[in-house]
Amino acid sequence: MLEYLAFFIAFRHYVFIRKRSSDTISSNNRLSIIIGAVFGALLFSRLIAFLENPTLHLEQGWLAILNNKTIMGGLFGGLLGVELAKKIIGEKESSGDLFTLPIILGIIIGRIGCFLSGVKEFTYGVETSSFLGIDLGDSMCRHPIALYEIVFLVFLFIVILGFQKKSNSVESGTSFKIFMIAYFGFRFCLEFLKPNTFFFLGLSSIQLLCLICWLYYYKTIVQGVKYARKKLHLL
Repeated sequence: MLEYLAFFIAFRHYVFIRKRSSDTISSNNRLSIIIGAVFGALLFSRLIAFLENPTLHLEQGWLAILNNKTIMGGLFGGLLGVELAKKIIGEKESSGDLFTLPIILGIIIGRIGCFLSGVKEFTYGVETSSFLGIDLGDSMCRHPIALYEIVFLVFLFIVILGFQKKSNSVESGTSFKIFMIAYFGFRFCLEFLKPNTFFFLGLSSIQLLCLICWLYYYKTIVQGVKYARKKLHLL
């Protein structure tokens, strides 16, 4: 139920933002971009979810494979789908900024649903003796990683909202890049707290995807590091 609510609220928030902004992309091209994002997200969300534990998913059958999905694959697949759609229609303008806050809002609502589902969704953490541990329905104190993610995303939403209000001269698309780099970096670390059963080179499929995403944005990361060094030097 909350998954559908997340989609609805995220879309309405996107419509609200677009009406209040001067979008340089035409409605037809924007629609093509959204279609590209949807198809890319559908494909990669299932693919990365399958790669988390191929043996288990094959045993569960094709219906389970089609039902399993992960937001990480959806985000990166959506990114690739958008870039492909933009190449086909010849759109040069960056399109990610308008989607950034609605995506974060949608993930927050979705993670509330994940937390309420307890151990029924693979969004729970390993057992812990920390005071942060919560019984998620299996009589074991586990890291409530869905809550960790909600707190991080609320903070990231506030930071990017403030950034968008104060950075009129910043290159278009920067907000989306900040979100992707920050969120994928956070999820890379968070994966160590999940009871992953399938690893390649000591990393889960999602962690490998996070590294691929950082490689995709390596130029932006390098620029950010240089900018931070200049600021620290001035201090």
